[in-house]
Amino acid sequence: MLRVAVVGGSGYIGGELIRILLGHPEVELCAATSNRFANRRVDSVHPNLRNVCDLTFTHPEDLGTYDVVFLAVPHLESMKQASGLLKLGDVVIDLTADFRLPDEEVFRRYYKVPHEAPELLGEFVGGLPELHRKELRDADRISVPGCMATAAILALWPVADVGLLEPDVSVDARTGSSGSGASSGPADTHSERANVLRVFAPIGHRHEAEIEQATGLRVTMTATGVDAVRGVQVLCRGRFVGEVDEKLLRTIYREYYGDEPFVRVVAQRRGVYRLPEPKILSGSNFCDVGFALDTAERRLVLIGALDNLVKGGAGNAVQSMNIRFGWPERLGLEFPGLHPN
Repeated sequence: MLRVAVVGGSGYIGGELIRILLGHPEVELCAATSNRFANRRVDSVHPNLRNVCDLTFTHPEDLGTYDVVFLAVPHLESMKQASGLLKLGDVVIDLTADFRLPDEEVFRRYYKVPHEAPELLGEFVGGLPELHRKELRDADRISVPGCMATAAILALWPVADVGLLEPDVSVDARTGSSGSGASSGPADTHSERANVLRVFAPIGHRHEAEIEQATGLRVTMTATGVDAVRGVQVLCRGRFVGEVDEKLLRTIYREYYGDEPFVRVVAQRRGVYRLPEPKILSGSNFCDVGFALDTAERRLVLIGALDNLVKGGAGNAVQSMNIRFGWPERLGLEFPGLHPN
């Protein structure tokens, strides 16, 4: 069994990593760290793990070395501590934004700070299996993309890759409150967050750069907080070139995703859930993608939905680990979601 550790185990993503890894048949979860909760039981912070997890949180300074280390620390912390963190594991899987963008100037433009470990940029393989499966098989440093970026990339990539989209697209993203993390500020208290449709990033969202580098498109992105805890939904709007109809789009998506274990094409004419919707994906590692088009105006809407904490984070990380060690990709990730929820 592989010995694994989660650095930053007290947040929402850290909790999801712990939950998934505890049920993984090929790993032993040896440690989960927290500065604030060191020496306290993990299930005192993640109550869903009562009678499932007997670990106590380890202080980061007390970590040993492991076969795999997952980094679920706050954004901009991985790069500050990179020299030490990368020594902790033979394979390091980073869930922060710090190593997603290989270009130092692009990173500075979107994150408004200089990168503190620029020599490591470009050394991380993208932790999105659908695009980087081959590279992940030998990767020792993996960077998992953002949740909204993952949904948008998976919705856009097949159509962009075959050249059916004009280069300029807009991405309208909606996300639940857990996307702000467990230590978010006053804007995410229940009284302020309930019943909202709050536009928190009207222009220039950081995930634009991730989507652009994966698809080759020019992206403008808006993000809105909605009255949900989990879930991401993106509507990617653009114009198509050539002759495009519903049959062609369905064929393209099936060619790209027909063998993918965690991407489903959802574009139906009837039913309550005719198009991708995150409500039924809660707790699962699925990303549902779908489409709608207006042939008269050459307009196309590509839709993606996922659980931001699973396929948008912890699940993608574990799926990447499975590929790295030659295991079935579904291992530890079989939970199908809930309905009703």
